[in-house]
Amino acid sequence: MAEPTSKPVVIIGAGISGMRAALDLAEMGVKVLLVEKLPSIGGHMSQLDKTFPTLDCSMCIQGPWMVDCSRHPNIEILAHSEVTEVTGKQGDFTVKVLKRTRRVDAEKCTGCGDCQRVCPIEVPNEYDLGLKMRKAAYIPFPQAVPNIATIDIENCIECMVCVKTCKAEAIVFDISDETVAINAGSIIVATGYELLDPSTVPEYGYGRFPNVVSALEYERMVSASGPTGGIVMRPSDGREPHRIAFIQCVGSRDVNHCSYCSKICCTYATKEAIITKEHTPEVHIDILYNDMRAFGKGFEEFLVRGETEYDIHYVKGIPSEIQEEYGTKDLIVRHSDAKGHSVLADKYDLVVLCPAMVPSSDTMIFEQLGIKTDESGFVQPDMKNLMISETGVPGVHMCGAVHMPKDIPDSVAQGSAAAALAALDISIPLGQETEALTEEDLELIASEPRIGVIICSCGINIAGTVDVAEVTQYASELPNVVYSENLLYSCSSDAQVVIKDAIKEHNLNRLVVASCTPRTHEPLFRATIEEAGLNKYLFELANIREHCSWVHQADKDEATSKAMDLVRMSVARAKLLEAQEEAVTQIEPSVLVIGAGVAGMAAADVIAKKGFNVYLVEKQDKVGGFLN
Repeated sequence: MAEPTSKPVVIIGAGISGMRAALDLAEMGVKVLLVEKLPSIGGHMSQLDKTFPTLDCSMCIQGPWMVDCSRHPNIEILAHSEVTEVTGKQGDFTVKVLKRTRRVDAEKCTGCGDCQRVCPIEVPNEYDLGLKMRKAAYIPFPQAVPNIATIDIENCIECMVCVKTCKAEAIVFDISDETVAINAGSIIVATGYELLDPSTVPEYGYGRFPNVVSALEYERMVSASGPTGGIVMRPSDGREPHRIAFIQCVGSRDVNHCSYCSKICCTYATKEAIITKEHTPEVHIDILYNDMRAFGKGFEEFLVRGETEYDIHYVKGIPSEIQEEYGTKDLIVRHSDAKGHSVLADKYDLVVLCPAMVPSSDTMIFEQLGIKTDESGFVQPDMKNLMISETGVPGVHMCGAVHMPKDIPDSVAQGSAAAALAALDISIPLGQETEALTEEDLELIASEPRIGVIICSCGINIAGTVDVAEVTQYASELPNVVYSENLLYSCSSDAQVVIKDAIKEHNLNRLVVASCTPRTHEPLFRATIEEAGLNKYLFELANIREHCSWVHQADKDEATSKAMDLVRMSVARAKLLEAQEEAVTQIEPSVLVIGAGVAGMAAADVIAKKGFNVYLVEKQDKVGGFLN
C-alpha cells in the first residue's frame, strides 16, 4: 500500500451512494470533489416518489443529504461536469474534469426561476422522462442541488429574454467550458446504472402503444412532484385507469437481453401498486411475474402486505405479447395461467413494464482506470480479499449499482464501505474542537422569544391530507410567533435560504418546523439556523407527516386538527429552549467489534490499517464464524 497523503478524494457520480461516501469522508475531515454529469446531484433516487418497504418519501430521505453535500465545507460539487482523463497511481492521481458551461454565473444565480418562467422554448423534460415539458432555461427539479439554472444551448434560440429578466445579471452566454486538473489521493466510482430500453422487447409494444409505460415513467406519474401531480392518467386520453397490469422481468432473466435478476423489480412494482391503491382504492391491479424474489429485510412481509391489505393480485405467468384494442386503446395481455396449461387474454387500461437494470453506458472511465467488467458490463470486484468495494485497481474503489443491481439500502451501505477504504489511501486531518457559547447566544437566552414556524407541504405527502394553509394561519396566531410560512418542500436547498432570510429579517430567536422524519431533518434544520447565526439547539420539529397525514389519510379534518395540536405543543416547547454547547471529552481512539465472523474480521482489518486499536470479541473458541 502506498504511503497515505493529505490529498482529496474524487467521487465520480453523485447518486445516493456517491453522496453517502462523500458525506462520510467529509465528516472525517477529508476534502472531497463530487463529480456529476447532470446539472443536479441526486441520481435516480431523486425521481422516486417513495421507497420500499417503509414507503418513506424518497426526497425526504435524500433531500437533507443533498443539502448537506452542498454546504459541507469539505465537499465541492462539480455538477454538469465529466471526468475526461485519469492518470497516476494510488495516492497520486491526476483527474481531469470538464466543467460544462451552464452559461450562468453560479456565484450570482439565486435559483429564483425567473429565466425559466419567461423562456419561450419548451422541450421534453428528461427528469420526467418526456412526460412533461421544460424550458430551454431550466432548473431540473424543485430540490435540485446546486439550485442553479442551466441554459440548454442546443435548444436555446438566444432571444435574450432570460438575460433581460434576470435581476441578478447571472446569465452570461460568453461563459465557456473549463477543464480542471485535480491531484487526488483516491478515487471512488459511483456512476450508477441505467434501465433497459423496453422497446428492445418488442412484443410488449413499448413506444408503439401509448398506454404501455415503463416503471420509472409510472413512478413520475404517482409522484407528488410529477407531471400529473400524483394522479395516474392514461397517456392516450388522460383518463384514470381502472385496471392496471405490472409486468415483471422485462429483459431480466432473459438470455436474449440480461440473464441476471435485477433484484428490485418485484418490490418496487408492489410499492407503486400500493401507492396507486392509496390514491384510488377501487383500481384493480395485477402483477404478472415469473418468480417473486424479495431479497431484503422486511421485503417479503411487504409483498404479503400488498396482497392482504391492498388487494393486489399476484399472477404467475409472464406475458407472451400485448396487443392494442382498436378505438379504445385498451391493452390485451396474453399470458399463461398459474399452472401454465392455458393461455389467458386479459384487458387492461394501462400496462407498466419493469425493465432490467443495466450498467451505465458511459464506460470510458472504466477503460481509463483499468477497471475490469463482468460479462454483463458491471464492474467486477477484487474478490481476493472479499471486499466488494474494491475494483482491483489500487486506490480506486466503487459503490452502488455500478457493481451490480442493488437497492437503496445496499447502495448506501456500500457508499460508506467505499469511503472507509478510500480513507486508507489518504491521511485524515485532526478534528476541530466545537465552539463554545458566544455572547450573542447568552443574550438569546435572556431575550423575549421570537418564534418562526415553517409548515411543510412535502408536495402532497402532507398537503394531500393536512390543510397546510389552515395550520399555517393557526400557527401565526400562537403566542410569541412572529413569522409563519408554508413551504412546498422545507428540506430543499432554496427553502434553507428562505429560512435563513426569515431569521434575519424577522429577528427570530427560535424556529419550529412542522414536516417529517426527525432523524434526517433535525440535523438539516439545526445546521440551517446555525448558518443564520442561531444556536442550533433553539429548534423544535413537529412530525406532521408520520403522526398526521400518514395515520389519518381517511380523515383530513382529524389530521389537520392533530397537526395544529402538534404545532401548538412545539411552539410551547420552543419558548422554553435555551442555547446549549457541546461538551468535548477526551477518548481513547479504539473500536470494539463484537463478532469475529467474516464481516467482523473485515471491519477490524480496515480499522486497524488506519492505525486505530481494535478489540475483536468472539464468543466461540476461534474466529471465522460460519467459515469454519
